Amino acid sequence: MKAGLLVSLIVNFLVVASAGSFYNDFYFNWGHDHGKVYDNGNSLSLILDKNSGSGFQSKKEYLFGKIDIQLKLVHGNSAGTVTTFYLWQLSSLGPYHDEIDFEFLGNTSGQPYTLHTNVFSQGKGNREQQFYLWFDPTADFHTYSILWNPQRIIFSVDGIAIREFKNLESIGVPFPKNQPMRIYSSLWEADDWATCGGRVKTDWTKAPFVASFRNFNVNACAWSYGASSCKSKSGFADSISNSWIWEELDAGRKGQMKWVRDNYMTYDYCKDSKRFPHGLPRECYVTNFP
Repeated sequence: MKAGLLVSLIVNFLVVASAGSFYNDFYFNWGHDHGKVYDNGNSLSLILDKNSGSGFQSKKEYLFGKIDIQLKLVHGNSAGTVTTFYLWQLSSLGPYHDEIDFEFLGNTSGQPYTLHTNVFSQGKGNREQQFYLWFDPTADFHTYSILWNPQRIIFSVDGIAIREFKNLESIGVPFPKNQPMRIYSSLWEADDWATCGGRVKTDWTKAPFVASFRNFNVNACAWSYGASSCKSKSGFADSISNSWIWEELDAGRKGQMKWVRDNYMTYDYCKDSKRFPHGLPRECYVTNFP
């Protein structure tokens, strides 16, 4: 991407950077009686039983940012449950839908979770990539991160990149860059598809199911009343040359990502020729993509 275009996209330098509070920065948008905030607003739990699940969303919208959250998934038999962490624009449902997804698909005891990722841009999705994790995500908290800047989207787990979706508008691939999005998370039941394609159902005798969140952190451009909190200024490139706005994967992080993809990736849309009999999506033909 040319520097001039990049400058026009990433107006800076008044960036929101904070360790967030679940009291101050989020609210429950459904299942209010199945969620709780504690530890002075630093921690939050979502509960799923036969009556309801729960979800929360950020009060602010963001257009580009780096967002981290620590999450401990439902332990034991979590088959049929889905825990999510994603960016989404409520008003963007329809032909110009934008979304950046982490979804954690539960499984029976002793079987691994599936980490499902997807990117929607200008209404185009179908970019699923799935992974197993190299640790037990139910035993302790782990950090899941979304980096979204004008050049790329990077999904990371404990600082290790697992996926990069580059801005390839130059070859006609839509990239989410115009619609601000909110942060969402939820715990819900989807046993018609979540585990083994819906063949394994939720065992409600194991309820309630609990997913725990803590240490939300955002470093991003907040959006309010049609304007970004980030402001254009001369010389800004030098002042933020090491920030998330310019962040890309160096050789070491690319090597880590290759290790994950070689050993833990279970599905890649770019290798699913049966799903795309008339040709894979354009980005799949670009070297080192996604």
